[in-house]
Amino acid sequence: MNSTRNIKRFIVRSLPLVIIDVAATVVSFLIAAWGTRAGEIDLASPFFIGQMVLLAAVNVIVFGVFRMYNSLWEYASVDDAARIVVATVVASVVGDVLGALLFDERMPFRVYICAWAILLIICGMARFSIRVNSKGRSWSFLGVKAPGEARTLIVGAGESGSLVVSRMLAGSDEIVGCPIGYVDDDGRKIGRRIHGVKVLGSCADIPRLCKQFSVDQIVVAIPSGTQKQKRHVYDLCMETGRKVLTLPERVKDIPEEQLGRVPIRDVEVSDLLAREEVALDEGLVGTYLKGAVVLVTGGGGSIGSELVRQLLPAKPAKIVLFDIYENTVYELYHEISGAAQEAGIEIVTEIGSITHLPALEEVFERHRPQVVFHAAAHKHVPLMESNPREAIENNVFGTLNVVRMADERDCSHFILISTDKAVNPANVMGATKRMCEMIVQYYAQRSQTAFASVRFGNVLGSHGSVIPLFKRQLKAGGPITLTHQDITRYFMTIPEAARLVITAGALAEGGEIFVLDMGEPVRIYDLAENLIRLSGLTVGEDIEIKVTGLRPGEKLYEELNMDDEPTVPTANGAITVIKGVRPEVASVEERLAKLEEALPRDRDDIKRALKEAVPTYTPEFQ
Repeated sequence: MNSTRNIKRFIVRSLPLVIIDVAATVVSFLIAAWGTRAGEIDLASPFFIGQMVLLAAVNVIVFGVFRMYNSLWEYASVDDAARIVVATVVASVVGDVLGALLFDERMPFRVYICAWAILLIICGMARFSIRVNSKGRSWSFLGVKAPGEARTLIVGAGESGSLVVSRMLAGSDEIVGCPIGYVDDDGRKIGRRIHGVKVLGSCADIPRLCKQFSVDQIVVAIPSGTQKQKRHVYDLCMETGRKVLTLPERVKDIPEEQLGRVPIRDVEVSDLLAREEVALDEGLVGTYLKGAVVLVTGGGGSIGSELVRQLLPAKPAKIVLFDIYENTVYELYHEISGAAQEAGIEIVTEIGSITHLPALEEVFERHRPQVVFHAAAHKHVPLMESNPREAIENNVFGTLNVVRMADERDCSHFILISTDKAVNPANVMGATKRMCEMIVQYYAQRSQTAFASVRFGNVLGSHGSVIPLFKRQLKAGGPITLTHQDITRYFMTIPEAARLVITAGALAEGGEIFVLDMGEPVRIYDLAENLIRLSGLTVGEDIEIKVTGLRPGEKLYEELNMDDEPTVPTANGAITVIKGVRPEVASVEERLAKLEEALPRDRDDIKRALKEAVPTYTPEFQ
């Protein structure tokens, strides 16, 4: 299919040049005959007509051999100019020789010389006008559009928008479309042209322009815009019912020589929910991370792997990736090893389970970590609801193993990755994470290690999250399924969560539960609708949204803190800290003993024991 599209695009782009070259052949000889006063030539004779047909065919064939129809003349150089000279000389000589062999008559030699000079000028001007006047304009000024290419409106008439248009007009496989105009809120640009494409109006005109110009897709090219500005633009785009695309967020960081290969991508729901980026305070995090050995459990998971990426600028001496699943660890290692080596950071991989104490002991003995980020856990609510024993063994007693190792080996910091589902939990997963928080608070009272927890909601794009599921269902043609029309959740992006976890670690003194600013809760039904609209489809017509009913252990809404957990602001406005009543040491030990005793029993007995250990837990029994 791509080859067919490329052939069509080649024909559309090359045909105007072929027509110009044929016309240039005839015109050059007409002008040469008139200019040299070669009055003896009968322009209506079969000889002259035959000569023109022969010379035009020879010129087109020779020009094709010299790649004058498949070059990107938008980026023509001095070498291309030399190629035009050589191609016209060769074509003229070959045409003259063939004419002498095939026809009894010949035109005066001066006509051939003048015709060559005129042909060179016309062919050169035709090609370099693309470079000089349009810089990538191609033939869209003629209204020509390659079959199948979408009529595209570009949001943003800056450097990024210019890049999109130039690559579209150059026939890039990564950025495909036919640009019909820009929109930009800078009034000075409206009415101007960039690469020959006009700035048609402001962003507020997007819905009107899409109807007026029969737009097929919109490309949002404002990577430097604020999240508020982008969200406003996306809302306007979704009103149109057109497919919405954008550039990578980090397009400005891409080296200039690689810009030609930058692809546009679908706008993700995460683009709609993202808030202004929170930068790491390197001075703050450097106090406990620079030159340290850092252990990340669950290092190959969604949160763990992003934590590792975000740790690189803090320049620890060594990062130990510990995970039971080797494939993701392998991929992460090869992704970051080059950057880590440049920064002088050693990356070590260790495969094992947090439930296997000997494996943990060996890792702590071999690497002597000073800082531990504990991200390893079972997190999938429905699966843990039907497997409470595994949830407790891994989440509770696995965490207890890592906590004990950090305490015994005198780590400076231990940061637990918790969840908003630990607040008044309605499911096994949330209850086990609440128990983990209590273990961390328990050890904070008896250890020199700064033990703390970080609590946040759903992370967009993480394994098992709702957005990847919705995207798979959308790709399959629907329906998109959700459990309740009014269900809401807190969301944040993976990089945002990782940055705030690392920052919270710098604020930890021991026993705190840090809560990340999650913004306002989002209705899942709205997420599904927006995902459909961003794809240029209509809810209920193209894709159905089907409500299936709440699953066991699922709540309509989540909370970030309990009633008896007052929050206090920190120096970082995106992080608050809970300093409520901490559990008594004897109480935690007793709860752990009861949980361990219940593990061999059936599921309902295990849930009852979990309810005793976590009084705020409301279990559902089978």
